[in-house]
Amino acid sequence: MKVMIGTLYAECNDQIPTRARLENFDLARGEACIDKMKIRSVFEQAQITLIPALYADGGSTGVIERPAYDYIESQMLQTLKTHLHELDGIYLFLHGASEVEGMGSGEHRLLKKIRELTGPYLPIAVTADPHGNLCRDYVEQCTILRSYRESPHTDADATKRRVAQMLCDLLKKRQNIHALYRKLPLILGGEQSVSTDEPVRSINQYMDELEKDPRILSCSWHVGYIRHDTDVAGCGIVVVPATESDSAYAETIADQLAEYVWQKRHEFHYTGLTADLEEALDMAVNFEGKPVFVSDSGDNVTSGATGWNTLVLRRVLARKTRTKSFLFAAICDPGAFGKLNALAVGSAAQFTLGVNHDACSESVALRGTIKAKGKLMGYALHDVNAVFGECVVVSLQDENIDIIVSSTRQVLCEQHQFENAGVNWDDYDVIVVKQGYLFPECKAKGRLCVMALTPGATPQNTAMMPFKRIQRPMFPIDEI
Repeated sequence: MKVMIGTLYAECNDQIPTRARLENFDLARGEACIDKMKIRSVFEQAQITLIPALYADGGSTGVIERPAYDYIESQMLQTLKTHLHELDGIYLFLHGASEVEGMGSGEHRLLKKIRELTGPYLPIAVTADPHGNLCRDYVEQCTILRSYRESPHTDADATKRRVAQMLCDLLKKRQNIHALYRKLPLILGGEQSVSTDEPVRSINQYMDELEKDPRILSCSWHVGYIRHDTDVAGCGIVVVPATESDSAYAETIADQLAEYVWQKRHEFHYTGLTADLEEALDMAVNFEGKPVFVSDSGDNVTSGATGWNTLVLRRVLARKTRTKSFLFAAICDPGAFGKLNALAVGSAAQFTLGVNHDACSESVALRGTIKAKGKLMGYALHDVNAVFGECVVVSLQDENIDIIVSSTRQVLCEQHQFENAGVNWDDYDVIVVKQGYLFPECKAKGRLCVMALTPGATPQNTAMMPFKRIQRPMFPIDEI
């Protein structure tokens, strides 16, 4: 048996001025595509041959330029056309949060085009990020659709393998099934739906119990994605029956799961410690232990922000009575990076940091010394060995502040990333990062962790976002 595989990963934020071009994607074909998708062993054990189409990882980014999407789609469809006569199934990772200029969801369009070629019965299994948007047509074109459960996504690789195994089992004992969908008028940000906290912990436990029923193959709760305005935004429920005869029962379970989540709508809240910026900085400088992680949540690179805001830096500089050492990891400014990178390590530097796009990214004149140069590496959800850009570490003159100035917007959320950037996170009292909820290694390292509710492209209050296209009424924008 043979299965075609492919990936389209992009979290598209329409609040940033940049667009995702093809060169912004990590593209892989052939054996490299298989390796990056991390499901090879499952299919090998089932003695199923993989036919790789394309691995396209754009990460968290702006809206995708149409030519870039068209190329990705054409590569996927060409592989399908070439091998359609020999395929027994298709396995895809489709994030669910892409937005293509002038078109809408890339995943929804891609799956529709694939189904037009395969017809309704060829098994298609899709693994998804829970921070992706769904609609009925998209879900029902999937034979199997399942998302991760954990946020941060510590179960991502395990979920990919689990769905791959579901497909392998289905190919050996075919059933005419498809995923079932329920939409909820509920819109949430990722920082309100962390899985180590309630109510998500209970929702996940409930889905685990539902999946113990042999009539249910899979259950998913898709949080949705809020960083672009779209008519498919909002939470979604997906249930997959084990067999065709279980479909009516699975419909009932989908209703039950949807009602269970809906009844918890008032329980969603920011996880951990949150505060406005000045209060967060007060907490950081007054805390006796180290390190303290301060998350600049309005400039959350993992949710598509630019990473170029200087607001927190400027507020720290304005505090004249400062005894704690600070690390900013990182601030993206390609222009400043280019000038600093031309200098040797140990050189004095006089430079301007900030792209001056808006009030959050206002430039500031700085003096310092080039401390180190490094690489911006991938993290758990992507290729940890891939280089996504470069950086320069600058120690500011008379300030006890180090800044990682980056060539591209890449989050630093794991220890190996800090080390490859050229810093030791044990050297600092306070570390300012461009995240929302902290990723596991930062959270574990921090003696104190606080999410600063800063302005920017990734604001946390969904009720205040200027949505125009979403379903209404929608909680918590509307009281339902």
